[in-house]
Amino acid sequence: MKRVVVAGGIGAGKSAVCERLLALGWPVIDADVIARRVVEKGQPAWTALRDAFGATAFVEDGNLDREFIADVVFHDASALKRLNHVTHGHIGAEIARELDAANGPAVFAAIPLFRPEHRANLSIEEVWSIQVDPETAVQRLCTLRGYSEEDARARIAAQMSNDERAKIVDRVIWNEGSLDDLYAQLDVALKGLGLSDD
Repeated sequence: MKRVVVAGGIGAGKSAVCERLLALGWPVIDADVIARRVVEKGQPAWTALRDAFGATAFVEDGNLDREFIADVVFHDASALKRLNHVTHGHIGAEIARELDAANGPAVFAAIPLFRPEHRANLSIEEVWSIQVDPETAVQRLCTLRGYSEEDARARIAAQMSNDERAKIVDRVIWNEGSLDDLYAQLDVALKGLGLSDD
């Protein structure tokens, strides 16, 4: 079974690629979904986050205040490092478990914060990076997700740059055009892995 990572910064279009892969019948593991699951009340990462950030990071019912955490970490590099230290091990373990449980000729894992060590740790065969110009990402985040420009730029600045990401992946898929353009590049990438009938 081929294991392929779909990486990319916020606003690049990873979700559009993953939705297309699902529509084509491929299994997709989403690190963002797993990240939300491992910090649910009572989970080990929830306890560790409470220790790391204190009670102010949680709402009255005991659940993580995601908006508060996002605001803190995307404006404070040390807080982001602390969050990643607490959660990444739990997220990685669950991604590995789901990869091992997958069936079929290929499985895809959407990992926005892909790092070189993931390749060996998760037995990844190929890594794709979905990329856009940072200004395009800002526009999308403001228009489609309702972020302020300041917030959008802070989130983009907190992540790896396009150039940095391009150096550690196997294929860059640019998403500056239409969905049809994106799908055409995806078809080429699938054919490159021998995963297309065409």
